[in-house]
Amino acid sequence: MLVGYPVSRASAEPLVLGAGARLRSGTVLYDGSTIGRGLQTGHGVVIREACEVGDDVSVWTNSVIDYGCRIGDRVKIHCNCYVAQFSELEDDVFLAPGVTIANDLYPGDQRSAQLMAGPRIGAGAQIGVNVTILPFVRIGAGALIGAGSVVTRDIPAAVVAFGNPAVPRRAVAELPDIDERVGRERCRD
Repeated sequence: MLVGYPVSRASAEPLVLGAGARLRSGTVLYDGSTIGRGLQTGHGVVIREACEVGDDVSVWTNSVIDYGCRIGDRVKIHCNCYVAQFSELEDDVFLAPGVTIANDLYPGDQRSAQLMAGPRIGAGAQIGVNVTILPFVRIGAGALIGAGSVVTRDIPAAVVAFGNPAVPRRAVAELPDIDERVGRERCRD
């Protein structure tokens, strides 16, 4: 575990880490970030410099939050996720395992590098397993993105979207009840 990893870029302030952190082995937290109370990490987590991370955030095994990200309170980032530079995750966002977030429209192109920006994911949005989210995309509050989707365009608040490319399919409020979906007998076991 390395807390306060030195930054090679321009001089950075020391890492600010709130009380009650639970950091597992292999966690690396860079100088120059501010992290709120109650951070929990899995093994092999990296949080780079110039990030602002809220309270009660969980970042699980082998996930990376690259530099310059804004992460709200109570965000849960599951295993094997990559959150690209300059991404914004508002309060209560959930990223399932394997979510990949991009920030560069044309990797290797100098002009693209100057305009680099990650997506903004609205409060309470839930992102399914192995979803890829492209740069500049806005996902509305409370949206649900289905497993394996590629989000190439903005997704409105409170809708279910899936596919490649992901498109809105229905309102989250229209989803069948879990008992209906799984089967009443299975839920009682």
